[in-house]
Amino acid sequence: MRHALAALAACCVVARAELPSARLAPRNYTPQHVLQCSDGLILPAWRPLEDVPTADIALRGMVYFFSLLYLFIGVSIVSDRFMAAIEVITSREKEVRVRRNGIEQIVVVRVWNETVANLTLMALGSSAPEILLSVIEIAGKNFEAGELGPGTIVGSAAYNLFVIIAICVSVIPDGEVRKIKHLRVFLVTATWSVFAYVWLYLILAVISPSEVEVWEGAVTFLFFPATVITAYIADRRLLVYKYLKKGYRVNERGVIVETEGDGSVEMALKPSGDDFAIDDEEGRELEKSRKEYVSVLRELRRQHPEEDLETVERMALETLMSRGPKSRAFYRVAATRKMTGGGDFSRKISERAQSDLSEVKAELQRRESSSPSIERKGPNVRFEPDHYTVMENCGSFEVRVIRSGDLNGEITVQYTTEDGTAEAGSDYVATNGSLIFGHGENEKTFTVQVIDDDVFEEDEHFYVRLSSPKGASLASPSTATVVILDDDHSGVFSFPQRDYELTESVGTFDLRVVRTAGARGKVRVPYWTEDGTAKSGSQYEIADGHIIFENNETEKFIPLHIVEEDSYEKDVLFYVNLGEPELLGEVFETFLPDVSATVSVQFSPDDDNPVIPGGNEVNHLATLPEEEAVVAMMGLPRAGEITRAQLRIKESKEFKNTVDKLVQRANASIIIGTSSWKEQFTEALTASSGSDDPDEPPSCFDYVLHVVTLFWKIIFAFVPPTDIGGGYLCFVVSIICIGLVTAVIGDVASHFGCTLGIKDSVTAIVFVALGTSIPDTFASKVAAIQDKYADASVGNVTGSNAVNVFLGIGVAWTVAAIVHWSRNEKFLVDPGNLAFSVTMYCSEAAFAVLVLVLRRRKSIGGELGGPRGVKIITSIFFFSLWLLYLTMSSLEAYGVIEGF
Repeated sequence: MRHALAALAACCVVARAELPSARLAPRNYTPQHVLQCSDGLILPAWRPLEDVPTADIALRGMVYFFSLLYLFIGVSIVSDRFMAAIEVITSREKEVRVRRNGIEQIVVVRVWNETVANLTLMALGSSAPEILLSVIEIAGKNFEAGELGPGTIVGSAAYNLFVIIAICVSVIPDGEVRKIKHLRVFLVTATWSVFAYVWLYLILAVISPSEVEVWEGAVTFLFFPATVITAYIADRRLLVYKYLKKGYRVNERGVIVETEGDGSVEMALKPSGDDFAIDDEEGRELEKSRKEYVSVLRELRRQHPEEDLETVERMALETLMSRGPKSRAFYRVAATRKMTGGGDFSRKISERAQSDLSEVKAELQRRESSSPSIERKGPNVRFEPDHYTVMENCGSFEVRVIRSGDLNGEITVQYTTEDGTAEAGSDYVATNGSLIFGHGENEKTFTVQVIDDDVFEEDEHFYVRLSSPKGASLASPSTATVVILDDDHSGVFSFPQRDYELTESVGTFDLRVVRTAGARGKVRVPYWTEDGTAKSGSQYEIADGHIIFENNETEKFIPLHIVEEDSYEKDVLFYVNLGEPELLGEVFETFLPDVSATVSVQFSPDDDNPVIPGGNEVNHLATLPEEEAVVAMMGLPRAGEITRAQLRIKESKEFKNTVDKLVQRANASIIIGTSSWKEQFTEALTASSGSDDPDEPPSCFDYVLHVVTLFWKIIFAFVPPTDIGGGYLCFVVSIICIGLVTAVIGDVASHFGCTLGIKDSVTAIVFVALGTSIPDTFASKVAAIQDKYADASVGNVTGSNAVNVFLGIGVAWTVAAIVHWSRNEKFLVDPGNLAFSVTMYCSEAAFAVLVLVLRRRKSIGGELGGPRGVKIITSIFFFSLWLLYLTMSSLEAYGVIEGF
């Protein structure tokens, strides 16, 4: 298309040169083939300028044209280095500790507000060539007004608003739609983008015709921060919700970005005490992202049952990063890479996913691992272990004391026993003494004796304490607890606690059953599971059976198999019940204290209800006083108080934390950055496939593109990597490189126009604006197809158009006006074609924005896509607006129609 336009423009100029009307003759063209080109800021004019044959003029035009194309490629490549730096800067995040629902969590907070980033650095990154071209042109013309810079800005705005939107509307699959998510911000920036060009017309043709005063230039520039502030207010809804707490919202990756609070959920930030509020809509999107990750993970586990969990998690993260939201910078850089034979980011996404997963696993492992106890530097003594469980008939047992820290020298420590529920003299032998640790000794033991009797007793305990250390200090634990288990009777069987909380990743959970108040005899205890909100077969495996306690055995475990479902949130219950214990085929003797006799009871393992055999002893047992009979019967095996355990299955904390971390990190945008010069030169020298399949080798066309652009790739590989200095060094160096290439573009474009007799204003809107916007066209197309919303594709167009005027023209004209004011001169700007072009753009832009708003009606549902017929009509309408703009502006430039 650009070839055709160039040929058309050249033919029109040559044809008009033969006409007698001076009004139609180009400004820099003469019939005698004398070129009125002047030296540029960097490039001199192509000499000779007189008596130039028509063939040479055509040759020069072709050289300049292809040079422009090559320079556009170069500025696109270095602009992408600039965009990568901006992405790294605006994606900066920090972790803060917050308390939510009484639980402390670590959340990621985005430093830059999304709207502010898009309207400042992102807009500057995508429009840097146009902005710098306007500034450089003013400086190169000794601060006199030029047509190339302002014309490029207006022409680029028209192309972005009309052509890019036309393409994005048409590429959406039939029946699908894409809506602008931040509609308030879009409407604010759309208003500013139209007003920007209205303002240009006012200062050129109404307020001070043909003159730009200092205050007009300054106000033009100040409209830039006004645009950012009002868009920020629209994003935060401060004017409507100003009385609500300011806070943060969670975006789709779980990263918290600034927004207004609605008070629905609060998280207290420590240590400053500020409040966070999670926006309901964004919270739903975060939950949607989590569910998507879990769904993808389950699907991949079904598809790849032979792969380990970590590999499947990496594959799921790659899928999430590929599908997830991306910034405009990502799409811009990805488009340029494909255009220059650099391939896509599939391989980098895979590498990034592997790196993120490894980092998350390592971080969670560090957090879950218990921190080691702090060793005292000096010598210290303590019990190890600090809890002993012994049978009543054990006779005696050893208690162990260890020495830590400095082992030099001799130390002593006293020990003594102390009653608990067990009493010295009847249950154990009181003891005390001292332990002497010699030089280098780190362990000592002493003996405690337990008294055995035939009286049934509940389990009892006593303590052993350390005191009065010499040459050392006491460390924790300095008190040991000793539990004495009665061995005279069969015992009481129960669960040690009523409620348990399990994670679904536990696999098999061993539920503990304890035997207290006796340990004599072989006892069988039945058990079975019972559904609650958890269902057997889906959340856990049904269990039904019995456990057998051998003589003197005090604990057994019931194996429960928990089914892992990879649930992000789970809270279900089931129950485990214990039946009546049964003594298995042994004679059980219970001591009757009042008659100094025993009662022998024969139990059969097959009897559900064992029967005590008759006899005088039994009859006597029946005649005992109630209290004594109860004590005697307690010697029989029986169920305790807790025979029904409630087990709550929760999601795996590791899995949940992994999902949270990975969803937060699933931002493919930041992979456009680089960490080293080696990486940059490797990418510059490597040809990659432009296909979506990362395993497909580069095609011949990919190699051709790579070779053609190799010079620019190598040159700009010297730009500092984005990881150095947080991206700021790359930002500064890149914008300097953009300025240099843009200066050359300005000279070549001017020489191209004057060689073929094309006015700078026409060159700007037809060639330069088109060349600088091609990468954005491909980026918006891909963003429209891949993103769920239209913000990254067309939502930022209006903001960029406004910023172009306020920065590109505002800065240039302010500086020029100040320079002329200091010389006591007026800064004159011919409104002519620029005012007419601005008027055309404003009129058409208003219709374009109205059409986009009307497309949000239910019949269509969004700015992009929709039914096939509606898509075609919308695309033709927008493209026609651009052609009308080009035609009318060009005709006015050559005086065919009247302008201002």
